[in-house]
Amino acid sequence: MSDQQDFDLIVIGAGSGGVRLARMSAQRGARVAVVESRYLGGTCVNVGCVPKKLFVYGAHVHDELEDGAGYGWQVPLDDVRFDWPKLVANKNAEIERLNGIYGRLLENAGVTIIEGTATVSDAHTVVVGDKSYTSKHITVATGSWPVIPDIPGKECILTSNEMFYLPQLPKQAVVWGGGYIAVEFAGILAGLGVETTLLYRGDLFLRGFDGDVRRFTEQEMRKKGVNLQFGVTIESVDAENAHYRVQLSNGEVMETGLVMAATGRRALVDGLGLTDLGVQLSASGHVVVDDHFQTAVPSITALGDVIGTPQLTPVALAQGMVLARRLFGDGQGDMDYSAIPTAVFCQPSIGTVGLTEEEAREAGHRLRIYRSEFRPMKYTLSGRDERSLMKLVVDDETDRVLGAHMVGPDAGEITQGLAVAIKAGATKAQFDSTLGIHPTSAEEFVTMREPVA
Repeated sequence: MSDQQDFDLIVIGAGSGGVRLARMSAQRGARVAVVESRYLGGTCVNVGCVPKKLFVYGAHVHDELEDGAGYGWQVPLDDVRFDWPKLVANKNAEIERLNGIYGRLLENAGVTIIEGTATVSDAHTVVVGDKSYTSKHITVATGSWPVIPDIPGKECILTSNEMFYLPQLPKQAVVWGGGYIAVEFAGILAGLGVETTLLYRGDLFLRGFDGDVRRFTEQEMRKKGVNLQFGVTIESVDAENAHYRVQLSNGEVMETGLVMAATGRRALVDGLGLTDLGVQLSASGHVVVDDHFQTAVPSITALGDVIGTPQLTPVALAQGMVLARRLFGDGQGDMDYSAIPTAVFCQPSIGTVGLTEEEAREAGHRLRIYRSEFRPMKYTLSGRDERSLMKLVVDDETDRVLGAHMVGPDAGEITQGLAVAIKAGATKAQFDSTLGIHPTSAEEFVTMREPVA
């Protein structure tokens, strides 16, 4: 298109990927606009990663106070009070601060921010309210949204979105689901003193994670008082005054003060008008793109959660960088989805990168497995009954470390460093020749010598 167009790029959605794409494109000289109907920063900043981790920090405080006794601190735990509204208010203030930072980042880059709900009326036109904007390129970066199964009483069920603004904590709560959001919120609620039950239809939660990690996490979560029930699902929910009656598939009925569903997310494409233009959606409802984020309509691209790639903020950020280069740079650049590190901020937390043992065996690798379980040094004086797990998956033929997995304090922080080594193709011999930092939990990754399988 010519300079008669309003913009070179319109990005629909101001989440992590959309903001990064907009900024990088503007810095390359493109005329860019971002359309956002809710909040700057998307799910991650507002109702995802950031507030979730703030809540996780809050949920750990009681344990820290208990542990202090072993180090000589006399804390009257019977007199400790927790103010949930205060935590929510402080979290809200931090999110508002981050919203402002995102706005300034876009404005300083020269990006036009358009508030409202977008519809794509043709291959080069986006309608917001009663105004139309034309652009050479349009990128859909609208993310995803929580899904509640269609059961009787679904209107009584909350999602992670509402949990971040809950006015008060209940005495009991039911979390429905088996993914990372479910286990994280179960840990948050239990850590804040809520009697918490997690229900999952499968035989073990965290499907897709390493089997040892899944089993170890189950063991440790039960120690922390989370009631885990597998092989069961919710059939209906009935409101009774301030409580809810939850009918389970095994015939049991539970009474609780809150029901939260973490049962999946769907691509947020409603009302965009994409299919009318020829943009294809997959069976799961995601926007279909090729390896370069191109849809079936030449002028329309898409990235982030809406295309069904791993729903992780760093993935969307990297996609935004690649697409900016392809649209307004040298036209080159590809995404590499191998060895993506990730963390689950349950309690204790999980850090993982590379192949699980199950994935490696399925791929035909002959393996050596190194695994270590131990009590973190921090708990030797406090007496807390919490253990850590560390595991390396090694290809026996090449000695290359294919995967590293951890459950324990600071698992995400430790795994980030390991991700560099695994991405670089490090071997077990190179791990062994690396000196540990003593005394740390992390040194265990370079001192495991004897394979267990």
